[in-house]
Amino acid sequence: MQFFTDLASNRIFLAAAMGWLVAQILKTIIHLVLTKQFVAERLVGSGGMPSSHSATVCSLAASTYYAYGAKSFEFAIALIFAIVVMYDAMGVRRETGIQAKVLNDMIKTFEEMGQGKISTVDTLKEFVGHTPLQVLMGALLGIFIAFLMNR
Repeated sequence: MQFFTDLASNRIFLAAAMGWLVAQILKTIIHLVLTKQFVAERLVGSGGMPSSHSATVCSLAASTYYAYGAKSFEFAIALIFAIVVMYDAMGVRRETGIQAKVLNDMIKTFEEMGQGKISTVDTLKEFVGHTPLQVLMGALLGIFIAFLMNR
């Protein structure tokens, strides 16, 4: 039980968790406004505006900075982790989503041409990565949340 008590009082963990939660809620609301459809998967799914990955790791890094300072090894680890996660979200994961969209379109086209069902997978997940703007907005959100929770 002490573990959960300690975790519940860890400002760095709470800020990172809050960064993720707020980003996921905003992502769901933005998707609802733009598409006029509530999609529950947006509450936990990846991809979309703002990047919850960026919000989480930037809140983690900023909170670590507030707690330990820029010279600390803790901040260095959190900052490098944030950079790697955000770079990955805009690179490999974004390309994966683009490829999934192309493959889904190809499968649909072939099936419409009467080729029969050519995949056992219904559709590939297209929301996996982020645009640079989505990553930037997530990063700013995470830093703002860290500031609010550590002032």
